[in-house]
Amino acid sequence: MSIDLVENAPAKINLSLRVLGRRADGYHDIESLAVFADVCDRLTLALGGALTLTVSGPSAAQTGADADNLVIKAARALAARVANLRAGAFGLEKSIPVAAGLGGGSADAAAALRLLARANKIAPDDPRLHDAARATGADVPVCLDPQPRLMRGIGDIISAPLPLPRLYAVLVNPGVAVPTKLVFAGWTPAANSARDRAAAADFAATAKMQDERQLIDWLACQANDLEAPAIALAPTIADVLASLRGSAGCCLARMSGSGATCFALFASAAQTAAAGKNLRAQFPGWWISETVLG
Repeated sequence: MSIDLVENAPAKINLSLRVLGRRADGYHDIESLAVFADVCDRLTLALGGALTLTVSGPSAAQTGADADNLVIKAARALAARVANLRAGAFGLEKSIPVAAGLGGGSADAAAALRLLARANKIAPDDPRLHDAARATGADVPVCLDPQPRLMRGIGDIISAPLPLPRLYAVLVNPGVAVPTKLVFAGWTPAANSARDRAAAADFAATAKMQDERQLIDWLACQANDLEAPAIALAPTIADVLASLRGSAGCCLARMSGSGATCFALFASAAQTAAAGKNLRAQFPGWWISETVLG
């Protein structure tokens, strides 16, 4: 086997998430502003031999059967589109919590596609790469080139990268897995706020935001429409949000994606460090990570 190729798979954070409605196929149309954290899984590829996956790391036990992993699904999707695709043995060091609203599985799949593209000299803009991403999962396209973007449709329609300011944040997961399918099943149009029913968010305005205070003020006028149904399934999410909002210097706290991970935004790295330290002392069983979003 050759020397391992390596890719990081950064966690995806949904700074806002508006559910527009349920589609005839059972999926939901959304609008979301997504950014990426410097919290990552790590994926390696040793070329040669059969397509395999070995998982290690703090969250390895929660990933399920290797054969069902999105890394393998992504590799097979690309192999179906690229003749004689060179693959081999993947190694996944899993640090991002599973079923946590952080897009970890999608990030891993996207990292696998990037590794295979490098190994097979496939250009980043090759349509086959993006077709394979869409075939693997709705969140994989936005993770393929992890930069701030707007997501629409079922998450598969993405904007060009947005020049957003970087944000200091603390991520907290209370150790409960919240299945995305059940969270969406609990959403109803009546659960949306009056603000969301009145008008769509002015997402075009985000492209002009160069100042973090301006972006946070805009986010404060948005929401995550899945927060209420997720809390109904896992009430401890409400405890996480209350703890984050009670942290000194917290500018905004919200659930990411379908949960249960929540984030709080701060004005400086020092404030995130202090908040993370205090939260760890109070809740030693929670997964807590200070990070920068961008």
